[in-house]
Amino acid sequence: AEDAVKAKQQFLSHMSHEIRTPMNSIIGFTKVVLRTALEEKQREYVNAIKMSGDVLLVLINDILDLAKVDAGRMTFGKKPFKLADTVSAILHLFELRLQEKNIAVVKDFDPMIPEVLSGDSVRLHQIILNLMSNAVKFTKEGSISIGVKLLQEEGEKVTIEFSVADTGIGIAEDKLNLLFENFQQAHKGGEQFFGGTGLGLSIAKKLVEAQGGSMGVKSELSVGSVFSFTLSFQKTSESPEIAMEEEWMQGKANQNSKILLVEDNALNQLLIKTLMADFGFELDIVDNGKLAIEKITSNEQNSVKGYDIILMDLLMPEMDGFETSTYIRNELQLDIPIIALTANIASTGVRKCIEVGMNDYIAKPIDEKLLFSKIIHLLKLPMGSRGYGIQKGFTSDSINDKCIDLSYLKRRTKNDTALTAEMIRIYLKQTPELINAIKEGIEKKDWSLLYAAAHKLLPSFAIMGIDPRFEEITKKIQEYAGSPEDLSAVQENVASIEAICKQSIAELELELKIL
Repeated sequence: AEDAVKAKQQFLSHMSHEIRTPMNSIIGFTKVVLRTALEEKQREYVNAIKMSGDVLLVLINDILDLAKVDAGRMTFGKKPFKLADTVSAILHLFELRLQEKNIAVVKDFDPMIPEVLSGDSVRLHQIILNLMSNAVKFTKEGSISIGVKLLQEEGEKVTIEFSVADTGIGIAEDKLNLLFENFQQAHKGGEQFFGGTGLGLSIAKKLVEAQGGSMGVKSELSVGSVFSFTLSFQKTSESPEIAMEEEWMQGKANQNSKILLVEDNALNQLLIKTLMADFGFELDIVDNGKLAIEKITSNEQNSVKGYDIILMDLLMPEMDGFETSTYIRNELQLDIPIIALTANIASTGVRKCIEVGMNDYIAKPIDEKLLFSKIIHLLKLPMGSRGYGIQKGFTSDSINDKCIDLSYLKRRTKNDTALTAEMIRIYLKQTPELINAIKEGIEKKDWSLLYAAAHKLLPSFAIMGIDPRFEEITKKIQEYAGSPEDLSAVQENVASIEAICKQSIAELELELKIL
């Protein structure tokens, strides 16, 4: 009998791994197809394939988790996390479904619970998500309550009780003992009417027990159910790490969020447009602050959904990011979160961003994970932020035989040849213009022109894989525009930048022919 159980576990584990590999490819390439030009009927069919793939992947993951728990191979992490943020994030995922069904949500979170705990927040998320999903599925009207209560605190250890109560269809008393068994559902024909595999509660209970906790249920037909479980965590003074939920990266959540990008650099516009598509966000793009204000005002006047986040470049023609943010805060009296986009941020720049009412900033070249985490943080989900380090500069003597590396660009465009080629063409067009503008700024002592051109040039180095130390040289050119003193030093820096840009243009023209 033991050999038979082991054989079953090995089979489930092996098969779920083997099936998941092609399923990830199917879902991944389906998303790629959805980003191409499709007829309405084609898009409908491809969406149906994707939805079916997502459902199948959930089942495969359930089977894999079941095999891991049964075999005692499930490992649990111990990382700092904010419990309140985890609970809020889960409730946020169900907002639309609850609104559609007109179901009220009650959250009762014990304020005595320490802000940061150490434990496996991913598995906790999985357990609560399963209980919430069932509550929403089986509740037609009324309310759903989620409770988080501190039961015990001993030294550095806290024991917490979690509960999810609903006013749904309830469960007969004679069915309660079947709930936590594999592939069991409490309602006959439940899989036909409500969907599901009958594995979720079984896995949730095993995940709780494997961490030393317990899970139970109370229910009454036509009245509702209360699922509860207890888990222990360690108190910690560490700060939570930046985390990125896979389902968010796949764009499964928060797809109604609307972003406004205020940026005049075509290369940056295209890059951020690609990122927002990956995140599942709707994006509007304008070239300067004046157009941004017109867009925001127009939305309000026409009762169009407003923006959830503004990504604001700092240096732009017509109206820069500081002026625009000041106008949005003081004249329009709007509290839309604003993230500054900047190629060179110093402590003075950070202070100025805060003074004009910006919520956060991110340095160019854009770190996709960091940008995503900042957006989610401002959308009231549990994400953090981190700093940006600047490398030391060097001279033109350090130029290598080949100066470009398109690994980052190809990774960002997911090896989309057409998109990669388009971004290279933008670089080839704008770079000579920017170099000429830098030289003209020095020649005519037009320090605004010099600063603006250097600022625009900065992010292109990382996008095209040019050694990041050239960014430092360009930043020195920017600094010169603020306090022009040593002309010979800045001319040497400009010569270095011009040399590397000429070399990169020659190499990229060749790459473009290959593409």
